Amino acid sequence: MNENLQHWYPVASSNDLPLRHVYQGQLWGRELAVWRADDGFVNVWENRCLHRGVRLSIGLNEGRELRCLYHGWRYANRTAGCTYIPAHPADAPARTICNNTYHAIEAHGLVWSSVEPMGDFAVPEALEGQETLALRPIPVKAAPELALKHAATYRFSADGSAANDTSVEAKEGGYVLLSADGAQMMLFVQPIDADRSVLRGVLINPTEDHLALLRYHNSGLSALRDVIESDAAKLPTPAAIEVSFSKVDADLAAMPERAKSGPKAELRVTVAQKWLASDGVMGFRLESLNEQLPTVQPGAHIDVHMPNGMSRQYSLTNGPGEQDHYTIGVKLEPKSRGGSECMHNAVQTGDVLAISAPRANFPLRRDATQTVLVAGGIGITPMLAMAQTLKAQNLPFQLHYFAQSEAHLSFRPILDDLGENLITHLGLSPDETGVALRNALASYDYAHHLYICGPGPMLEATRKIAGDQGWPEEAVHFEYFKNVNTIDDSSSFEVALARSALTLHVPAGKSILDVLQENGIETPSSCEQGACGTCLATVIEGEPDHQDVYLSDSEKASNSKILTCVSRSKSKRLVLDI
Repeated sequence: MNENLQHWYPVASSNDLPLRHVYQGQLWGRELAVWRADDGFVNVWENRCLHRGVRLSIGLNEGRELRCLYHGWRYANRTAGCTYIPAHPADAPARTICNNTYHAIEAHGLVWSSVEPMGDFAVPEALEGQETLALRPIPVKAAPELALKHAATYRFSADGSAANDTSVEAKEGGYVLLSADGAQMMLFVQPIDADRSVLRGVLINPTEDHLALLRYHNSGLSALRDVIESDAAKLPTPAAIEVSFSKVDADLAAMPERAKSGPKAELRVTVAQKWLASDGVMGFRLESLNEQLPTVQPGAHIDVHMPNGMSRQYSLTNGPGEQDHYTIGVKLEPKSRGGSECMHNAVQTGDVLAISAPRANFPLRRDATQTVLVAGGIGITPMLAMAQTLKAQNLPFQLHYFAQSEAHLSFRPILDDLGENLITHLGLSPDETGVALRNALASYDYAHHLYICGPGPMLEATRKIAGDQGWPEEAVHFEYFKNVNTIDDSSSFEVALARSALTLHVPAGKSILDVLQENGIETPSSCEQGACGTCLATVIEGEPDHQDVYLSDSEKASNSKILTCVSRSKSKRLVLDI
């Protein structure tokens, strides 16, 4: 391994990252897209869109996401995970669609990074606790080693007058520490390529006239550059550094990878904050113990594994770019079977929980000319993520929030920020709720989309009203908390797995999913009650007995899909694409 790749180097100045700008940096032959998000986080990424390789440095910094201007792919702050592909508006991109990121530390007016750091960044000892002034960077057409050699010859004075004798106090892998008349400066060499470098100076405890010092050293370092380039011209030009990278297959980009069997708990988080989000609803801020959390898509949920051994699914309320934590809301159910009761009463701030990576089975389209969000009770949680995403992109939408009273409106700070896009409906009777829904859904037009989440009866009523009002089924999207159907598992049948070349018997009392997992077939699942869609499989032959609440009426009628956790077979044999 090249030890130089393990060192930390300055790749940009803090002044290179003004609001909503993307700076093109370079390090050891690699192009970097360096940008500051609205939350202050500095991102250093490989400078290419994963689709066609277009430079992200000519993309659009939207504060929470970076958007490629070629085909509109979006990438999340902190994770660089792809959050949206316009060519696949109805699909959530797979978590594997993620750009290469580099570590970034901002200190003393510079942004530092490393290609393959072996340890944490440490501020050079001479800079610790000192006031500093970062100088204008000076590009040099010369090898980094030659630039560093000449950096030790730089002469300057403390007050910007004629240069005096300068001593070299230290010379490390990528910088020199110089001293003159008691004043000190560090001169760093940023390796761009085999034959290109950047000189980046930092003055230590500079005099108050910063502008004069900047002018003085700009002139002095420019003169040094001329000397270095004159020497470099006498030497053979080294071969450019070759950097390889893999290309993403655009046709597969929108297809999520197939998960392993069963509910997952691959992540460990700590409960950083627990608070009462509304009457009966507890909010939880979950932060990673070590690694960066996977990218959040609007409408996604996670599996939370509790201390009592239970697992429950909760939607994330995160807005775009909020990738340093996950936020969930948990409603205390009057007839809790142990899940919500455990989260409310047993789980405390500081506890460590096992959770899954986010699953985006309720994805948000961003190509609608009007989006209508309808939430009932705790169904507000995925809608908050969607509403924040739409607002951040200035896309037209309305959020209709049905609740018992003001006290039952959850996550008020987020709601207050939605302004006139939020319409609350409080304390309505079922008949009054129907009137409000008919008014909200009265103006369907082409490219309008409706999203619904809430209690089963309200969800069913909203879907029916939407159909009566002329909303086509493909424009109506919904998510149930739980399966409201009574499951009949008394039948028995055969399941043939086309890709596995295996035929299995599904007896009464067991689901298709149970039998698949018992026979070592890796099958993703989450809620395992026919509500979330994680265990969805393609039907090649046979007639499913649909008992889920995830598929739409037309999807059930087509008999092309089945939820293996609850649905069964009306025919003696099903052939699945597994």
